[in-house]
Amino acid sequence: MARPNEPDPDCSLCPRLHDFALKNRDRFPDWHNAPVETWYPPEGSSAVELLIVGLAPGLRGANRTGVPFVGDDSGALLHETLARHGLAENDATPASADQPRLKGIAITNAVRCVPPENKPVGAEINTCRRFLTAAIEAMPRLKVIITLGRISHDSTIRALGGKPAHHPFSHGAKTAMGNMCIISSYHCSRYNTNTGRLTVEMFDAVFESAVRWLD
Repeated sequence: MARPNEPDPDCSLCPRLHDFALKNRDRFPDWHNAPVETWYPPEGSSAVELLIVGLAPGLRGANRTGVPFVGDDSGALLHETLARHGLAENDATPASADQPRLKGIAITNAVRCVPPENKPVGAEINTCRRFLTAAIEAMPRLKVIITLGRISHDSTIRALGGKPAHHPFSHGAKTAMGNMCIISSYHCSRYNTNTGRLTVEMFDAVFESAVRWLD
């Protein structure tokens, strides 16, 4: 059963994504293969000051594990970066290397179901925004949102009632909406890191900016 404000495990609001989930359940019966809920720190949504918004679950990452950015290369880079900035830490268990304990942050995706070829269409992004909006509204202490990629950035701006044209995406750019600071970054995908579009230093700079804002 889904938590409040999260999609149902058998959500069929987006027929194409629902059909893809059913196909993956046949192919990979031991995987999650359902909408991926927001990942919160142990204290819950009321403790969140920083939210990270990605694009969508990766087929062999969050779609397999059921946790945003857990199980693939993009998650590994994100977790390493969070640890360097004191935003996550591992417990003394082997499993924590893949799923560290978050410290005052939450991680979610603009689209909660894995899309074919990792490419959600506009209608799917718009339909799933209700869950992003609900997640943001459930975080009363939220101060900073880091958006990974243009799609997640634009959807976050719209979730906050703004227009992307007034808050354009650019790596490392900051924009304010009310008391909220939105910092945009290239997505930490393997493609972006392999091509040099995003370097470790560039990604670190985004989180350094976020931590300064929180302080």
